[in-house]
Amino acid sequence: MQRRSFLLLALLALLALTSAVAKKKDKMKKGGPGSECAEWTWGPCTPSSKDCGVGFREGTCGAQTQRIRCRVPCNWKKEFGADCKYKFETWGACDGGTGTKARQGTLKKARYNAQCQETIRVTKPCSPKTKAKAKAKKGKEKD
Repeated sequence: MQRRSFLLLALLALLALTSAVAKKKDKMKKGGPGSECAEWTWGPCTPSSKDCGVGFREGTCGAQTQRIRCRVPCNWKKEFGADCKYKFETWGACDGGTGTKARQGTLKKARYNAQCQETIRVTKPCSPKTKAKAKAKKGKEKD
């Protein structure tokens, strides 16, 4: 009987917590308590120091302005911004002339009304060793 009571209490606490989180997200979308604005326009996330990390994003709706905390990942690609999310294909073959390989990404999600390109192309240097060669060397050293 005690176990059932505990499980019921835990379930009620979980429901209350998820409801509170959902209400908070809803308030942020609408612009907070007492806000009549429906369409907020959000700017880019600006890090507090350097070019990545914790910072703030400003939003405007009519005469109202709000600042919310945000975070710019330190491995973000500056060419297309941290608010543009892409689905990437696999890396192509290494181009011997340039020493790079490339892949294409298709826009999956634009956060905070960011202006994003529909498709992008990114490149990176080819790795000097292939994985197959590295595995072969490890196998020979163990003998």
